[in-house]
Amino acid sequence: MRILLVEDEPAIAQVVLHALRADGFEAVHCLTGGEALAAARGQAFDLAVLDVGLPDIGGFALCRELRRERDLPVIFLTAQDAEADRILGLEIGADDYVTKPFSPRELVARVRVVLRRLHAPAAREDGGFVHDADGHRIRYRGRTLDLTRYEYGLLAALLQRPGAVLSRAQLMDRVWGDALESGDRTVDTHIKTLRAKLREVAPDADPIRTHRGLGYSLDGGA
Repeated sequence: MRILLVEDEPAIAQVVLHALRADGFEAVHCLTGGEALAAARGQAFDLAVLDVGLPDIGGFALCRELRRERDLPVIFLTAQDAEADRILGLEIGADDYVTKPFSPRELVARVRVVLRRLHAPAAREDGGFVHDADGHRIRYRGRTLDLTRYEYGLLAALLQRPGAVLSRAQLMDRVWGDALESGDRTVDTHIKTLRAKLREVAPDADPIRTHRGLGYSLDGGA
């Protein structure tokens, strides 16, 4: 399998490249986000390892660009104290993250875990949706959805019970928990943005059903 490594520190990159290749992977190294985008246009990769703090394109923006054309698993490399980066990375759909300094062998092990998880037949499919619960990723009609934390939580909750009507209160409890945000408007606003992202994939479909005075359901046959 071919791994894309985007890391602007050559010393770190060389150690990681050696570890990946020693474990049987083909690995391509890019120093910048721009180089990575050019490389991705010329060849297909099975997974990308992205440093968050790149000199040109930020790692998160690069992730979105790389995933614009095809589904691509991503592991982020972050600074040890960058908790906000780790949270944001997970919210935009990162498969994993590794903090610096790190063991190259641990990184290679995490690469294998992500690839094994994504290629396993454990992901559940319901009417065009494929939900990888372990990876916190949902694909719709072949495309990975770029979801925020709460959009993912809403769709995951609906996918757990296709066809069942979940009230706004039930969704608030399952997705927001003890968060300070509350009220019908919170759920409705996130349903609206979630629907917009689903329409980007399938403009003629609307799998989320609104039940006036009751709540929302997911059409399992969408």
